[in-house]
Amino acid sequence: MAALGVIPSFSTTTNNFNLTSPYHSLFFSKSAVHLPLQSTTPFNTIKCSLSRRPEYTPNRIPDPYYVRIFDTTLRDGEQSPGATLTSKEKLDIARQLAKLGVDIIEAGFPASSKDDLEAVKMIAKEVGNNIDEDGHVPVICGLARCNRADIDAAWEAVKYAKRPRIHTFIATSDIHLKHKLRKSREEVIQIAREMVSYARSLGCEDVEFSPEDAGRSEKEFLYQILGEVIKAGATTLNIPDTVGILLPVEFGQLIADIKSNTPGIENVVISTHCQNDLGQASSNTVAGAYAGARQLEVTVNGIGERAGNASLEEVVMTIKCRGKELLEGLYTGINTRHIVMASKMVAEYTGLPVQPHKAIVGANAFAHESGIHQDGMLKHKSTYEIISPEDIGLQRSNESGIVLGKLSGRHALKSRLLELGYALDDKNLDDVFWRFKAVAEKKKHLSDNDIEALISDEVFQPKIIWSVGDVQVTCGTLGLSTASVKLIDADGAEHVACSIGTGPVDAAYKAIDIIVQRHIELLEYSMNSVTEGIDAMASTRVLIRPENGYTSTHALTGETVHRTFGGTGAGMDIVVSSVRAYVSALNKMLGFKEAAASKVSSDNSASKVPSEISQVSS
Repeated sequence: MAALGVIPSFSTTTNNFNLTSPYHSLFFSKSAVHLPLQSTTPFNTIKCSLSRRPEYTPNRIPDPYYVRIFDTTLRDGEQSPGATLTSKEKLDIARQLAKLGVDIIEAGFPASSKDDLEAVKMIAKEVGNNIDEDGHVPVICGLARCNRADIDAAWEAVKYAKRPRIHTFIATSDIHLKHKLRKSREEVIQIAREMVSYARSLGCEDVEFSPEDAGRSEKEFLYQILGEVIKAGATTLNIPDTVGILLPVEFGQLIADIKSNTPGIENVVISTHCQNDLGQASSNTVAGAYAGARQLEVTVNGIGERAGNASLEEVVMTIKCRGKELLEGLYTGINTRHIVMASKMVAEYTGLPVQPHKAIVGANAFAHESGIHQDGMLKHKSTYEIISPEDIGLQRSNESGIVLGKLSGRHALKSRLLELGYALDDKNLDDVFWRFKAVAEKKKHLSDNDIEALISDEVFQPKIIWSVGDVQVTCGTLGLSTASVKLIDADGAEHVACSIGTGPVDAAYKAIDIIVQRHIELLEYSMNSVTEGIDAMASTRVLIRPENGYTSTHALTGETVHRTFGGTGAGMDIVVSSVRAYVSALNKMLGFKEAAASKVSSDNSASKVPSEISQVSS
């Protein structure tokens, strides 16, 4: 982020800051660089500390320096291709987000399918009523288009939370009005006003409104429609750069202009939602906060539509590290020590790996290979690290001196896992321990990466419907590849099948298909070495789609989307690793269907879901 050259002045009549000169001078202008907020002390490694979270009021924030974090990993993030999550996985992630200290969890788009509605309802009941030791409980939010059926579905899902919110939206850019909605501006204003009012009439006191594609909307029209929804009862106004076209100077100016020109703006909280099509999402989000936005919409690892969203970890750590010097003391309520675990959980459950050079949570984020850098790090860590890795929950130094191998016991493994940030219950520890012992028999010493691969393969897995028994393959240049696979079902019964294929993995997958009796399309297959060396473990990821599979409605386009399911597996044998990944994806797919069927049968009579939902559900 460029140096900031204009000091915002605080006005006691609003929740945010007023800019005393044109916003464009804040960025990319050498003549405007006065650095009045620059720290007089040298930059050292940032030690992050928690700040007191102000009391929650839907339409205002008592502390003008506090920034709410709105996480949409479970909604926008799940729209990433292959990122389908089961209800259990959504609940696990929601619990981790609550532990992280997220202010608002957008748990899904309830009108997209009955499965999503039930998942959001479950999160509202469990996570939305779980008050932590500091008295914090996250707002549980459901997305809805500006129509009664969507809003009814959202309210049905979130109303069980202590702090429920409905987030409704309609497009406002001319290109969307002409080609998607085919409505006039007057019609859109009327719909927005009526639907916000309708959401409030249901008993929801916390209603967020978004003008979709605000980044390409005419500003005077934005001021008008936003003013109308404020009068109708909106408590948060979210400004989305839906196609990620704006630069920080433009997005910051947009927030500043909305703040200065929208009637009644002092009665609501301004929010940002930035897509990453030009790689500007996190920068735009920080620029929006500087310009007066006090809610920031983000996702863990920056996952989401197309190129993704603003990254929670990037935005939070930018505010944490530079908020005091250059952002007038802005702060969040995020407990940053839970960032790494949230990142790993989302990556494993969605099957979307984090690129090694990803800021904050990438494998290389705290790696130093250059001799010059290593020399500096040995002398003083702050020479090349502006963030302490421990403050985001990353512990790479083996302070105990323990080297894990085949003679290591359960206590030693548990101690090392705690150092790495994994606090496992007894069952998960047992599962990881026996896998650890099996691998240690073949490999002299296990690295941290090996251990984390085992955890991913045992802990971050869907409900077990099929488990891998034995795998035997024959392959080479002489004849067709053959595979024999033994799977064990949930009742403990063993099932064996044999098949031939173009290679050992293809043969094994065909044998599995024979056992589970499903027609599956393999969309993606990838394998990586966890560590270096001939004895390295392999980590495999697959993406599958069942024939005649499961569908949902896309939140923005309204199109029917065919769900895909990802799976991961790890092992020293690449075929076994591949089989584990395939079975993991199958378990997620079958578990998704099983959960949906059981909820429909048990709740069909008790849950009065609006009949209009059938128009947009699978």
